Amino acid sequence: MSDEKPPQLVDYFVVAGLAEGSRALEEEQQPRPARPGEPITDVAVIIRSQGEEVPQGFTCIETSTSGHPVDLNAGLLNNPQMFLCYKRGRDKPPLIELGVHYEGKDRPKPGYQILDTTPYSRSANLASGSPGHQRTFLTFRRAAEPPGHHTLGVTDICLVMPSKGESTPLTFCRVDKNLNTSMWGPALFLCYKIAVAKDNTLVYEAGLLSRYPEQDSESFPLPESVPVFCLPMGATIESWPVGTKYPLPVFSTFVLTGASGDKVYGAAIQFHEAFPRERLSEAQALRLGLLSVVDRRPVPGRSLHTRKSICVLSHWPFFDVFRKFLMFIYRYSISGPHVLPLETHISHFMHNVPFPSPQRPRILVQMSPYDSLLLCRPVSSPLPLSGASFLTLLQNLGPDNAVALLVAVLTEQKLLIHSLRPDVLTSVGEALVAMIFPLRWQCPYIPLCPLALADVLCAPVPFIVGIHSSYFDLYEPPRDVIFVDLDTNTIFQSEERKLLSPRALPRRPCKVLLASLHSLSQQLDELLSAPGEEEPPELVLSDAEAAGARRAQLELEARAAFLRFMACALRGYRSFLRPIAPAPAPAGRDAGSLFALQGFLRSRERAYQRFYGQLLRTQLFTQFIEDCSFASDREPCLEFFDTCVDKVQVDLEKPEDTPLMELDDPRGGEHTVFITPPEQPAGPDGAEPPARYRYDGFPTLRPELLEPPRDPLVAQLCQARSSAPSSPAPRRTKQEMKVAQRVAQKSSAVPELWARCLLGHCYGLWFLYLPTHVRAAPAKLRALQLAYDVLRKMEQHKVVLPDEVCYRILMQLCGQYGEPVLSVRVLLEMKRAGIVPNTVTYGYYNKAVLESKWPAGTQGGRLRWAKLRNVVLGAAQFRQPLRQRQRRRASGDPPGAPAPPAPRPPLQRQTTWAGRSLREPGPAPRLVKSGSLSFPSPARAGPGEPPVPPATPSPPPPRARGPPGSADGSLSDIATDDSGCDEGPGGGPGGGPGGGPGGGPGAATPRRGLAAKLQQLLSPGKRPPPAPLGAPPGGGGAPGLRAAGRRPLLTRSLAESLLRPRQRPESTASESSVSLGSELDLSDASGGSGGAPKSTEPCTEGGAGTEPPALEVLLSSCSRCPGCAALVFDEELMAGWTSDDSNLNTSCPFCCRCFVPFLSIEIRDLRRAPSPPGAGPVPPSPRGPVLSDRRRCLELDGTPGLCNGCGETPPPGERVAFAYLSPLVLRKELESLVENEGAELLARPELVDSHPIIFWNLLWYFQRLALPSSLPLLLLGSQHAPRDPQPPEAWRVRVRLLWDVLSPDPESCPPLYVLWRLHSAVPPRLQPWAPPAPPVSLALLEALLAHVGLNEVHKAIALLLETPAAPAAPRAPHRSIYRELLFLTLAALGREHTDIAAFDRRYRAALGRVPGAPGRDEQRRRRAQPPSAKASECRRAFGAPPEC
Repeated sequence: MSDEKPPQLVDYFVVAGLAEGSRALEEEQQPRPARPGEPITDVAVIIRSQGEEVPQGFTCIETSTSGHPVDLNAGLLNNPQMFLCYKRGRDKPPLIELGVHYEGKDRPKPGYQILDTTPYSRSANLASGSPGHQRTFLTFRRAAEPPGHHTLGVTDICLVMPSKGESTPLTFCRVDKNLNTSMWGPALFLCYKIAVAKDNTLVYEAGLLSRYPEQDSESFPLPESVPVFCLPMGATIESWPVGTKYPLPVFSTFVLTGASGDKVYGAAIQFHEAFPRERLSEAQALRLGLLSVVDRRPVPGRSLHTRKSICVLSHWPFFDVFRKFLMFIYRYSISGPHVLPLETHISHFMHNVPFPSPQRPRILVQMSPYDSLLLCRPVSSPLPLSGASFLTLLQNLGPDNAVALLVAVLTEQKLLIHSLRPDVLTSVGEALVAMIFPLRWQCPYIPLCPLALADVLCAPVPFIVGIHSSYFDLYEPPRDVIFVDLDTNTIFQSEERKLLSPRALPRRPCKVLLASLHSLSQQLDELLSAPGEEEPPELVLSDAEAAGARRAQLELEARAAFLRFMACALRGYRSFLRPIAPAPAPAGRDAGSLFALQGFLRSRERAYQRFYGQLLRTQLFTQFIEDCSFASDREPCLEFFDTCVDKVQVDLEKPEDTPLMELDDPRGGEHTVFITPPEQPAGPDGAEPPARYRYDGFPTLRPELLEPPRDPLVAQLCQARSSAPSSPAPRRTKQEMKVAQRVAQKSSAVPELWARCLLGHCYGLWFLYLPTHVRAAPAKLRALQLAYDVLRKMEQHKVVLPDEVCYRILMQLCGQYGEPVLSVRVLLEMKRAGIVPNTVTYGYYNKAVLESKWPAGTQGGRLRWAKLRNVVLGAAQFRQPLRQRQRRRASGDPPGAPAPPAPRPPLQRQTTWAGRSLREPGPAPRLVKSGSLSFPSPARAGPGEPPVPPATPSPPPPRARGPPGSADGSLSDIATDDSGCDEGPGGGPGGGPGGGPGGGPGAATPRRGLAAKLQQLLSPGKRPPPAPLGAPPGGGGAPGLRAAGRRPLLTRSLAESLLRPRQRPESTASESSVSLGSELDLSDASGGSGGAPKSTEPCTEGGAGTEPPALEVLLSSCSRCPGCAALVFDEELMAGWTSDDSNLNTSCPFCCRCFVPFLSIEIRDLRRAPSPPGAGPVPPSPRGPVLSDRRRCLELDGTPGLCNGCGETPPPGERVAFAYLSPLVLRKELESLVENEGAELLARPELVDSHPIIFWNLLWYFQRLALPSSLPLLLLGSQHAPRDPQPPEAWRVRVRLLWDVLSPDPESCPPLYVLWRLHSAVPPRLQPWAPPAPPVSLALLEALLAHVGLNEVHKAIALLLETPAAPAAPRAPHRSIYRELLFLTLAALGREHTDIAAFDRRYRAALGRVPGAPGRDEQRRRRAQPPSAKASECRRAFGAPPEC
């Protein structure tokens, strides 16, 4: 596992300003006429018709912007001639706003002064010609005292007449009140401009003064243009009057976009400091007004200053945190003296402040005893990270202008945003780019453009550029640009480029968007205009947090409003994507070949064709189609957008009730990391060191004072574990996790859906493991084909997959191993399953198709070789009878002699799923219906007829399956019946203990007599009354059974086959790891290469062969409830799990208590097991016996080394227990493991020791579903297996899954099925049981079986309910009556002859017939209760473990 560098909060610290060799900006350009050097401080109205003259120092406005004469009273008859005058200066605070007041109609605004008289004390009413007209006055607002050199103020005033074709000049603010209130004359409007009026300023291009670190990072070198963005208006030298107040530092932000599209965020503050006069030349001094023009004498009363900037660069938009840090550094530089140098605080913040992680979401940084900042983890959102502020956009432009800009961005117009506030430009620019999600702006984007890069405004391509409004005082702007003035809330459109009207947008989505924005704008105004009442100090902090949370909520709602509009506008786009099915052409990435443009356009309404036509021609949409068609880093975002498209309803005229976005609180964690200030060095004798660091200006950083990281462990504590390089395909997106969680919550209320949900997650676990399995497989294509067959059969059996990860992983592996044709088949399989691939899956599909090498187009060579192979095989088949005839003639047999009967096969080790040997094919199966719980009657030969010889075995055809809904509650009511000579449990798979000739009364033992009577009782043909239960036993049972076992067997009857619900493993203790698999059977009985093979030999024993296993692993999930001490079995544990993927608990079905279940494991090392002297190898059998095969079991009693079909029970090995996890929890943990430590860990033995819970749970589920894996072989290299000099490849591992407990309780009474085995002289798997109580006798067991066989289950329940009441009965058993009867039936008659689903139905029906038993008391009711519907569905989906 390779370590990745954790996220770094700050990459660089930069100081920018006037450097040596900086070029002047104003000398190289053609500036506009000189801007005014002083602001406007006064306005006045004069009446020339009454002899009033322009006051001294005032300027009169006599014409409009286009030269038309203007008179403020031109609309009245006999009107006095009134004109507007203004005065500039710095003797008083400048005007910052103008207005018009209608007396009696408008209320005076606070802070405004009404200009009601002229300088000559006459009325300044602009409508004074007639007493009946509305009295109109001018108003103004003045800046606060005292004025600064950089105070914003009104710098220009003009009058416009729209009737003359005049419009508001650029960067001017228009007062929307007509100065002419009469019915006559043209309308006249007042316009004014706000700017910073300053003179005696030289502007130069900013340069780099110092930086830290001095060396560039390999992943992100410092861009050379950073100083220019720190000071976008240039590094200035300014001459101020002596005593001028320093302006406050100005905070600004900017965004740099790399070639790969990655964004880097910059935060800077600009400030002024003194500049030495000695560095100026004479020409510079003259331009600054420091020397007189005539005699070059110094001008007194002037001070010299320059503008600097400090900046931090980061990949994270923590603008508020960076502003506090930069302000602290600036204040530190202008105060002092200090003990620590400035460089110490800078290096401390960069090195020792970690990036917040999910484990430590809050970082509290104490920079000084009085300064601190809180760094919180970014809000978890599926949208791309940005510094956008939609509230700032609404606050500065309003809802209508925001929608107009949405149209401009979607149609790729040239947008120039300008403002006098540089910090607002970046927030609004980022909002314009973010509002068009999922589209991504592809053209030039500079939210804060420096003057040095102003040439980009002349580019012939669309752009979004933000610039300071003073740009228009220096340069002439281009004509084909749309100007957006954030200070005046206006949009200026040129005649050359007109915007589409918002009416061109889809009507209903646009209407909902406007309504949402108006509502949010109103709420924002109320939040900002809330009265500031005096509150107690303890409520100030809480109110601030509440206001911050409210702003965050409004921000989320504004973003969701734009997201909903885009989802409605692009609805249905995915159906027009064109997958690449054949071998791709060279132009396979063209948008026209990837998307049906005309089809999408025709699907839209005709009224909006113009808008969609322009949208489809943009680079935005072209890049969007490429992102949707190929794998990219935007897949999670696009997948989230697809879910939003599915949620929205276009026809609604209001937002949906379900929010598209939810606010994840990043401060939800309890852990906060506290970062202390830098430590001060200790002085001599422990005294406080002297303060010796004082700065006259911001210093140049000294490398020797920049300290290395003080405590690197702090960063490690706050960082999550670094991600290992792994494939992104197995990862679920956050949206997929949320959808899976919602589906699990809905499914948990429906038993069948819950079982299918768990099963789908189990298959998801195997597909997460699939890349590891394919890497280890010798035949990659065969492994991929196996996975594809698993997908097909999952679709056939309607397995509910929680997401598309299964398909995605297989597609990625197809591309990795060069199988594009299989990838196309996987996509077609998805479509057949009704699954529309999301963006992530679609991208991996196209990547696999494009990057893989396709097979040759002509298949002639393959076809010819296939034909030749068929001819050779056909000729060989024709020659085979001739060879057989020649062999018979050579042996001397007469031509008409019948062929000798096939010899009875010896006992062979079971190595296939059907229980047969790989050497000998089984008989052809017969399809029968499983519909009853009745037991088989032996197939009898007619009188005088010889026993039917065994038929010649033939290869079994594929298993047929029935429809999902069958009568017995299983997914398939079609089973296979192997008619032939194979011996099943009880002498044959369908035969009972007396299934052959010679099994008559003369050879019967007491145990055999019971079995024969049971067969007669339970046969469908005739059912005589049962014999007395207390019949005395006879003798000579075992020899008779052995003799009967050597005789040929009869063919099974149809009645026998009716008992078999499905083809199942016919040995419960076979050599291979017999996993029952699932009743959603996903493999064929033919044992072919396709599909998931039922034989789990490759995944448990590590390969084919007859070598004895090295390890035997027993697994059991049966757990004891700590509340009621009842045993809770596997299907009941599954039913008790919840949909929470972090909850390990299940609920007890008897007492409803929550507890953590455990997987019990026993590991037996068979490599050193002592073997009896002289004992040879056990002859293999075509099928391992089952528990009902009593004749074979007793026959094997005398064979050393075998017991009930398995080897002699070895001494108990190592026993461990680990938590049994729900598939939902396990998948989450497995994804976290692969993410943090890499998928390679799944193939190493370290997985067993370092993550045992994940390992054993994966092994359990893979064995349950018979899915191939190499997990068992990892045990050979773990601490559970001692090291052996023999190579591990020579050993195998046998895994056995158990239904019952792994280790018994020595103090409890054995269960009934164990007692049955003890009475039948069959040694049980578990030995240390307590002796049975007197009431539990053979007679009781025979009576229970008789009741069950006669369909009198209620009598069996009543008998068990009364049995513990005997005086000698042991304490109350921990097993339910249902389990006792079920396991007893399975042990006595075998798994093949018992339909568990039918048994459940009959048990539930019989429970109501028990006289008073369920309601007698609560304890007895719990003992007799059947499994819940959830438990039955889980067992039906997963199947039951093969052994008790």
